[in-house]
Amino acid sequence: MKVRTESTRVRVSGGEVAVQVAGEGPTVVLTHGTPASSYLWREVVPVLAREHTVHVWDMLGYGASRAAPGTAPSIARQARTLAELVAHWGLEEPALVGHDIGGGVVLRAHLVEGVRARRLALVDAAVLGPWNTPFTEHQQRHADVYRTMPPDVFADLIAARFRTATHRPLSGEAAAAYLAPWRGAEGQGRWLDQVAAVGFEDTREVVARLGEITAPSLVLWGGEDTWLPPATGDRLAAAITGARLRVIADAGHFLPEDAPGAVAGALREHLS
Repeated sequence: MKVRTESTRVRVSGGEVAVQVAGEGPTVVLTHGTPASSYLWREVVPVLAREHTVHVWDMLGYGASRAAPGTAPSIARQARTLAELVAHWGLEEPALVGHDIGGGVVLRAHLVEGVRARRLALVDAAVLGPWNTPFTEHQQRHADVYRTMPPDVFADLIAARFRTATHRPLSGEAAAAYLAPWRGAEGQGRWLDQVAAVGFEDTREVVARLGEITAPSLVLWGGEDTWLPPATGDRLAAAITGARLRVIADAGHFLPEDAPGAVAGALREHLS
């Protein structure tokens, strides 16, 4: 069954956001994490869109979205942007799904920015800190080295990083798509801008308020996640009253890439 799909750009306070809407029915918003883009959801969206209106977006500074000059693409800024998009779309109480730092973005939009949520789903989510990987911390400590690195060398380094995001090897097409927004001097600068802007401080307030969550919540994790191990998912599910935990075997941190069918199925079940 072919579903309706529309792509456009939305001006927000922090820049311009690339968005896509597909399907019809109850609304769900999918938020990716770092260093991905909405491309991460490409095989999940058509399944959900059979029964839902699915909104996806590239966070500021990621994919095809651009942050305004001087705007740091922090989790706090992304959460504010998500709140602005929900208002722009006229959504009253959507289901919110977040992957990686997108989980922190979704929860901050809900708990701090006041975005009402019908249901929540957190996928390999960066919420409970400290959650920065050693590679991210190294880039933050030695930002000048990474910013002055030749762009082709930097691209090789990032390509290797993407190969650790999944349990199954990325196809050549997928690897190229994930790397494309970060190529060249401009992409290198945007990568390091988001590295500098992302930190646990923006989720600390969220963690303190996890007990306020009343929306039915699903914590979904890759059983072979080497960036945020499954024990982190155990802790997150335990911190949210009534949250259900589901671990998907043979899948890594980019769970929707490794196991899109299982992710779509779990989300359909949770959202129904």
